[in-house]
Amino acid sequence: MAIPKPTALKQIVKRCSSLGRKQDPTATPPAYDGVPKGHFAVYVGQNRSRYVVPISLLTHPDFQCLLRLAEEEFGFRHHMGLTIPCEEVVFRSLTAALK
Repeated sequence: MAIPKPTALKQIVKRCSSLGRKQDPTATPPAYDGVPKGHFAVYVGQNRSRYVVPISLLTHPDFQCLLRLAEEEFGFRHHMGLTIPCEEVVFRSLTAALK
């Protein structure tokens, strides 16, 4: 059963950005992880290479197809980060075409 689009996008944004985390105003800010505002990190391929992609890709139907594959294979509750189950060359081609 597929998650409705708004719910799936909300889960992805919470999982991939600090926007979804409750921040304690007295806590030390988290270390910068190299992800600029408006982007999120994904891990792709057999070697789990890290890619930083714009959040705008979340609404593109072809990218959503990759997200559904990720959900089917890994679910949204794992500690490694959002992992996309496809070959790196395919992912790079797709994201280059979508930008």
